[in-house]
Amino acid sequence: MFLFQFSHGVKREMKIATYNVNGLRPRISQYGSLLKLLNSLEADIICFQETKVARQDMTADLITAEGYESFFSCTRTSDKGRVGYSGVATFCRINSAFSSDEVALPLSAEEGFTGLLESSQRGIGIKEDGMPAEVEGLQGMTKGDLLKVDSEGRCIITDHGHFVLFNLYGPRAQCDDAERLQFKSTFFKILQKRWESLLTKGKRIVVVGDLNIAPAPIDCCNAGPDFAQNEFRRWLRSMLAEQGGPFFDVFRVKHPERKEAYTCWSQCTGAEEFNYGSRIDHILIAGSCLHQDHDLEGHNFVSCHVNECDIMTQFKRWKSENMARWKGGRTTKLEGSDHAPVYISLREIPNLPQHNTPSLSARYVPGVQGFQQTLVSLLMKRSAELKKNGTSQLFSNENIRVASCSTTSGQHMETKKRARHNTCSQRTLSSFFQKRSSHGADASESTDTSLGQVDVSERETESLHLTKNTNFPIESQDVKESNSSKDTQEVIIGTGFLTETLEGDESNGCKMYEVSMISSTQSEGDENASGSSEKEKKNAALLEWRRIQHFMQKSVPLCKGHKEPCVARVVKKAGPNLGRSFYVCARAEGPPSNPEARCDYFKWANSKSAQK
Repeated sequence: MFLFQFSHGVKREMKIATYNVNGLRPRISQYGSLLKLLNSLEADIICFQETKVARQDMTADLITAEGYESFFSCTRTSDKGRVGYSGVATFCRINSAFSSDEVALPLSAEEGFTGLLESSQRGIGIKEDGMPAEVEGLQGMTKGDLLKVDSEGRCIITDHGHFVLFNLYGPRAQCDDAERLQFKSTFFKILQKRWESLLTKGKRIVVVGDLNIAPAPIDCCNAGPDFAQNEFRRWLRSMLAEQGGPFFDVFRVKHPERKEAYTCWSQCTGAEEFNYGSRIDHILIAGSCLHQDHDLEGHNFVSCHVNECDIMTQFKRWKSENMARWKGGRTTKLEGSDHAPVYISLREIPNLPQHNTPSLSARYVPGVQGFQQTLVSLLMKRSAELKKNGTSQLFSNENIRVASCSTTSGQHMETKKRARHNTCSQRTLSSFFQKRSSHGADASESTDTSLGQVDVSERETESLHLTKNTNFPIESQDVKESNSSKDTQEVIIGTGFLTETLEGDESNGCKMYEVSMISSTQSEGDENASGSSEKEKKNAALLEWRRIQHFMQKSVPLCKGHKEPCVARVVKKAGPNLGRSFYVCARAEGPPSNPEARCDYFKWANSKSAQK
């Protein structure tokens, strides 16, 4: 039996967690605060991906929490569709930010993995034929290519003495998108060169994050015969020890035969109901153990220091005990990210020498720490000083009026809201049943009716307002009381006949809009309209809507597998069918062998000629 010695003092256990939050703001809102979100993971080092935090939005409540040091990388590109998305963040739980010996507090931190971001921030020039030390071996690539990779906020590197931690958010690319495929290839090529450089220097590497790659068929719910031919899967498998590479896939080391161990599920198909997903969130480790006799056979960082690695399934959105069946869209609310966190627990990790917080820490971001004086407080302070000195003639109470920020903001928002409604160019449904005034009524009077407008746009989905006693004979509708009034009820049509897909985040194939029909209380009333005419207009609108509803109900087909109303989707993939609508089964996506899952029904909503 061998007795091993460590290079530094006390041995400790520690936990590292990785979590694609699919937007840091909604996760903070879900848990109530950043601190509560971090504490829920119960880890010493927490790595987030897809934070969607822009540099200008880095406020204290969003990036700092008591007891944690944080390191952020945000999207810097201005490319269309890539502004305000992506982003990674590493949070380190510590007792003291200064003069600490804790392993969780890094010795140094770096944004990106080319070194060019730091050089450009410091104004350090790089010769055209030279490259920073961090990317040796990539002289064939231009600085523009390297800087483009780091500008999407996909990597934070922290050096914790005993190991170097990579927090990564790998690019996603469709098979027919040549530009993004090239970007993804460049990303992993640079990453491999960086890893090789560190391993050559004897460093241990821990890689965590959403790589957007499922390495083996066991890691993907719908692995086809050409699954292994994907170049990125081949690359990742070449990096793993089972194929002769330097890295251990720690989850597979601990759970080599576990099936359906997925970490990501499609948001727009309800796939979590049947656990129909993929394992794309990984923890990879390369390097020797911390023992002095690390050259002994069978010794490596994983076998000597890893207790456990597992998926934190309690963070999944779908809870079978309290979630109704998926109904094909936003009628089923799934709170949380479409990913589940993965964690690793380490043992016998020695303390480090005393060290301070690296300069990349969020505590040093301008405006995050300290108090920023407002114009209101400045004027109030100046007024008080002048009054105290008896020179308040110019800055007297009569000459200075200081309004509260909340009041001013509220008035501005109210004015903006009124302006939006008054200047809207889209006609309301009620306007089709009104007689046009020959004298030109006031705009506010002509638009203030009990029937609101339907606005299904790329920005937002407004509601269609109907009367309380409307009868909707669609079997998949859900009715619930609205908070706005006792005389108001909200009816959400679950057939999804008006749906749109959006350019979303990388983990989602599509997003859907649905139409909410909300009955409205009676308006203040048109001073120029009698009660009988109002009633006639409402009845006419009701009859027209029932006619439209009957037409829609007939036009929405029933799936052959379950005889249930389908949902409408829109083709997003470039090609001859781009923009065409089609119908599919409304149930959640699942294994084809499961009769409760979505069947394979498909029907085009209209013909190509109709599209033209």
